[in-house]
Amino acid sequence: MKKSVYLFIILFLVLNFSFGQNNSQKTEQKIDHYLKEIIAANEIPGAAAAVIKDGKVIYEKYFGKASLEENTFVNQNTAFKIFSTTKLITNVGIFQLIENGKLSLQDEISKYLDNLPKEWQAIKVENLITHSSGLPDIVRFADIPITLSYTERIKLLAQKTMDFSTGDQYRYNQTNYLFLAKIIEKITGLTFDQYIIQNQFSDVKWGVYFSSNFGEAVNNSAFRYNFSTQTNTYVKSTTDSGKDSHSANGMNISLPEFIRWNQNLDHNLYLKSETKTAMWKPFQFKKQYDFGYGWGIYPVNDILSYGFSGGNETAFRKFPEQNLTIIFLSNGHRYSGVQDQVVNHIAGIVDQKLYNEYAVTDEKITFAFLKLDLNKAIENYALIKKKHPEWNFEERLNTIGYTLMSNKRIDGAIKVFELNTKENPQSGNAYDSLAEGYFNNNQFDISKITYKKSLELLPENKNAKEMLEKIDKLQAEKKT
Repeated sequence: MKKSVYLFIILFLVLNFSFGQNNSQKTEQKIDHYLKEIIAANEIPGAAAAVIKDGKVIYEKYFGKASLEENTFVNQNTAFKIFSTTKLITNVGIFQLIENGKLSLQDEISKYLDNLPKEWQAIKVENLITHSSGLPDIVRFADIPITLSYTERIKLLAQKTMDFSTGDQYRYNQTNYLFLAKIIEKITGLTFDQYIIQNQFSDVKWGVYFSSNFGEAVNNSAFRYNFSTQTNTYVKSTTDSGKDSHSANGMNISLPEFIRWNQNLDHNLYLKSETKTAMWKPFQFKKQYDFGYGWGIYPVNDILSYGFSGGNETAFRKFPEQNLTIIFLSNGHRYSGVQDQVVNHIAGIVDQKLYNEYAVTDEKITFAFLKLDLNKAIENYALIKKKHPEWNFEERLNTIGYTLMSNKRIDGAIKVFELNTKENPQSGNAYDSLAEGYFNNNQFDISKITYKKSLELLPENKNAKEMLEKIDKLQAEKKT
C-alpha cells in the first residue's frame, strides 16, 4: 500500500474521531445549559441526571444540595428517594417470578392473599400491575392509618366500595402495589425488601436501600423538600408512608446504581429480551388508555418510550428504538414538577428525531412567566403566537396561572388567566380559572360574572355552580 494511502486513512480516522468528540462535547454542553436553566428557574434544591446511549454513559452530572440544613452537595454517593419510580423496580421483580414459572399474570390474587372480600377475589395479577383492578386506593382514607397492622388495614379497606369494574379503566392506585408486595412475600418467603435486593442489587454495598419515611436521616441521602409559600423557604418533608409502601415508593438509590440497574436490564441480566417486550406491551383496557404492564407508555414524535415518574421529582425513561435511556432525580421544586419535560427535552438534544419544537416552546413560555417581568412575558408570548398561530397553549397558561396564584402572585395569576380567556374565548375551563383568581383576590362581583360565563360555555361545570352559591352566601352575610 502506498504511503499516501496510509496517510489518507490516518487523516480520515483522526478527523472522524475529532468530529465525534466535538459532537459529544456539544451535546454535553447543551444538556448542561438546559439543566442549569431549569434547575434555576424552578429553584430545585438538588438534582442528578444521566443519559445512556448505545450502552455508554454519555452524560452524568450532579447539581445543588442534598441537605440544605447541613449544606451537603449532591454527588455520586447521594441516594435519592425516587418515590413512585420505585414501581418499575417492583415490576421487574414481578416479571422475574413470572419468567421463573412461579407466578402468572392470569393468577387470581386470592390464590396468594387471604381474607379478601368476594368482589376482590377474581382480580388478577395483571390488574394490579396495570392499575386496572378498580380496588379502593388505601392511601385515600384517613380512617385507615399506617399505624395499623396490614390485616387491620385490609379489613377496613374491604368495607370501601370499588372504584370501577375490574379491567374497565386505568386508575393509579397504591393498593395494587401493596398487594404485589404481599404476593412476592407469599411466593418467596422473603420480605419484599430482601427479595428485591437479592435479585436486583445483590452486589451493591452502598447506594440502595428501602425507606418510605421521607424524614428519615440516612448518611449520604438527599432529603425531600417542600416549598412553603408561608415562609418562602423550603421545608424538609417528614411524610412517612410506612413499610407496606416500599413496593410503591420506598426505593432510595444513587445515580450510579440506577445507571448500573439500567445496564443490567439492557444486558438481559434481570429478564429475557422477550419478557421486557411483553412488559412494555399495552394492556387492553375496556376504556382506551395507553399503559403497559407497570410501565407508562410515552409517545414522543410518534416514537414510543417507556418508564415512569415519581413524586413530581424523578423520572426514568427508555427509548428502545434509539437505544437511549434518561434518568432524572431531584429532591424538591418551587413551582411544579418538571421531571417528564426534562426527559423529553434531553431526548431531543441527544436525538433530533425526538426534538419537539412545540414542547420546547411550551417550556420557554413557562420560564418567561415565572422569571421575567409579566409584561415582557406577555410580549414574548405574543411573538410566539404570531409565529405559530396554530399552536394552542391553553393548558400551559392555566398551569402557569395556578402556579403564580399558589405562590401568592395573585395579580400576575389574574393577568395570565385573562390572557387565557382572550386566547380561548370558548373555553369554559379558562373562564372558571379566571373566576377563581378573581374570587381569591376578593373581587366577588366580577368573579360571579365570570363563573356565569363559564357555565354558559360549560353547563356541566359543577364547580362554577357551587362557587356561585358560595359567593351569594358571602355577599348576603356582608349585607346583614
